[in-house]
Amino acid sequence: MLTDTQCRTAKPKDKPYKLSDGKGLYLEIKPNGVKAWRYRFELREGDVAKESIFAIGDYAVAPSGETPEEGQARRGGRRFTLAEARDERIKARALVKQGINPAHNRQLERIKREQESATTFEAVANEWLALKDWEEITKKRRLDMLTRVVFPKIGSLPVKSITPAHILDVLNTSAKKNGLTVAAEAKRTMSGVFELAVSTLRAESDPVYPVRKALPANKTQHKRPLDSAEIGQLLRDVEGHGGRHETITAFRLMWLTLCRPSEAVEARWDEFDLDAAVWRIPAERMKKRKEHAMPLPSQAVEMLRALHGLTGRHVHLFPHRDDRTKPMVSASFRQMLNVLGWGKKYSPHATRTTGSTRLNEWGFSSDWIERQLAHAEPNAVRRTYNHAEYLGDRAKMMQQWADMLDTWKKGDDNVTPIKRAAA
Repeated sequence: MLTDTQCRTAKPKDKPYKLSDGKGLYLEIKPNGVKAWRYRFELREGDVAKESIFAIGDYAVAPSGETPEEGQARRGGRRFTLAEARDERIKARALVKQGINPAHNRQLERIKREQESATTFEAVANEWLALKDWEEITKKRRLDMLTRVVFPKIGSLPVKSITPAHILDVLNTSAKKNGLTVAAEAKRTMSGVFELAVSTLRAESDPVYPVRKALPANKTQHKRPLDSAEIGQLLRDVEGHGGRHETITAFRLMWLTLCRPSEAVEARWDEFDLDAAVWRIPAERMKKRKEHAMPLPSQAVEMLRALHGLTGRHVHLFPHRDDRTKPMVSASFRQMLNVLGWGKKYSPHATRTTGSTRLNEWGFSSDWIERQLAHAEPNAVRRTYNHAEYLGDRAKMMQQWADMLDTWKKGDDNVTPIKRAAA
């Protein structure tokens, strides 16, 4: 067996020569002074045993005071001491006993490491977003969150190397800087990305799961439905707001039809047939990706005819203040509500909850109400066979709703509408 002194003091000659350590390991000294570790082995292919040479790496002397990290980096550069070369021989022999060529195994491991390095969290997250059947504005908001909160921490890491400790750091930092709502969104998003990574064999598990309950529950709650007096006061406050006419009109359209805030602010003129009093929102703008027909009460038709004289030359009913080729943003509603002092007790999405609550109280068919709100039928059989739009029935229902909004806005909240029998 070799000693470290023999390895260190071996001098180059005119021709390469070998110093054997045993069990297939030897040190080759080349004329240029390079000392290389080699492992000779036999691998059977059928009945034939073929001899091969595995290049372990170069001989090295560990520097005095070398840290574990420095030693790992040196070995990563394939420079080994005598003791380390013997360890590599043990690993190579174990592979040979399994019928695996150590050189081939090294190539596969290198390719695997390169693939893992290329498969970063950011790359998988972008792929995950691209697969989502969301509106572009929703994808943009989610990407903005990832860019601000998640990518600076783990975006460049191979997705397979991310641990629960990494995730916990992201969540804690996000909760402190951005609040629990953003941290919760980051948690859901990261878990979705890892679900894709696991299903495509780029990660073995979801590291979000072990720390999913590490943060306190988000206490944010949906705003309650407004009562009739509150609805009237809100509508009066908005009417007297004195802000942009487009913002007030979009807000009224949302209340008159119970559409989603984004559906109102992004409405296009080519979606409306004012003569037929119908608004057809195309599938790409709907949450469920299905075209939705909205009956328009007479108040909405009158309001939109007046608006057409102001914005009819544009694509959108409510153009953006700075770029008239784009629609206004739903954040305009929140800004208006905050100015009016309604921001903490009412959110635009609560409009739909309020409308659903009141219409159900009045006895209208739940089928009509759910169809007006564009909610998917939860019962699979009914969803398959019930294709009825109830457009005529919904038109009568929404006209009564619009009439009651006018009544409440005048301050008369003691009026009770005539209840309609449920269909």
